[in-house]
Amino acid sequence: MPAIAKTKTAKTITIREKKIAVSETNLRKAATRLLTTKLVSTEVAYIQRELGTSASQEKMDAAVVAVRTLPWSTIAIAD
Repeated sequence: MPAIAKTKTAKTITIREKKIAVSETNLRKAATRLLTTKLVSTEVAYIQRELGTSASQEKMDAAVVAVRTLPWSTIAIAD
């Protein structure tokens, strides 16, 4: 009698990142954790424009750190 080999199929596990609101309060808290100085309102507005209404904590943290390396002409909206 031949042996029957059983094979397992790999299960796909999806991990969802928890999203939080990209509010001024949450951005200021992230800046307090990550930077030595506070964000100014123009930087907060830029991050909110780039991320939208919600984002993962990792994306928010990356945006807070990255905004300090951008030229001011990129961040500020010309009147």
